[in-house]
Amino acid sequence: MKATPSDQLQILDVQRMDFHVATLKNKAAVLPEIAELLSTTTRLQVVRDLCVAAQTQISDIKRELSRSEGDVEQVVTRLERDEKRLNDGSTAAKDLERLQHEVATLAARRAELEEVELEIMMRIDSVKERLEELRGEETVLVAQAAEIESRKDGALAIINADIATTSAERLATVQGIDGALVDLYEKIRSNGGNGAAALRGGTCEGCHLPVNSVEIGRIKTAPSDEVVRCEECRCILVRGVN
Repeated sequence: MKATPSDQLQILDVQRMDFHVATLKNKAAVLPEIAELLSTTTRLQVVRDLCVAAQTQISDIKRELSRSEGDVEQVVTRLERDEKRLNDGSTAAKDLERLQHEVATLAARRAELEEVELEIMMRIDSVKERLEELRGEETVLVAQAAEIESRKDGALAIINADIATTSAERLATVQGIDGALVDLYEKIRSNGGNGAAALRGGTCEGCHLPVNSVEIGRIKTAPSDEVVRCEECRCILVRGVN
């Protein structure tokens, strides 16, 4: 295949531009902000799930408190009734001892139930306090996520602008190169690796392997417009590169 030395040098420029774009895309894919944002949003989701769980827990404890308050109310009602009977003197002497015992029992039961009620209220307060802490963390995480997203978008904007500029330069360069050489270059690149590389100091800069002496001798005697290929990686070897 034939191609002018100028076209061969330009196809090497295209290779450099393609490598630059690939490097930029890889940089975009591994921006530290991406991992940072993932970590932050993951924690944010965990915190939001914990908030829901805490709210559910509060609702459950409140139902428990309501039952406890009902139990206390029943005991208080019976206790007040019995105390009234004791105080109004209408109780027969034979029932007085039994009634006094019942009042003492009810009073003890009331104290027990009120202790349980207090413990339930303290549990509610504890979960509410935890919920407030989680909501505070959620607010902080939302702000952090927004800040990281902004930094990520800014970094990507710079990278994408560089890609766009390089891509436009590539297009302009390709339009000035013989189509057959461009097609060969694209075909080689489609198989992975470099489509073109400089031959410098007897080494292919595509695969970084030395070209054997016999092939070097053939290349040196080949016309300058002959397109030569690396025997190892098969990329286009471009001669005359400073």
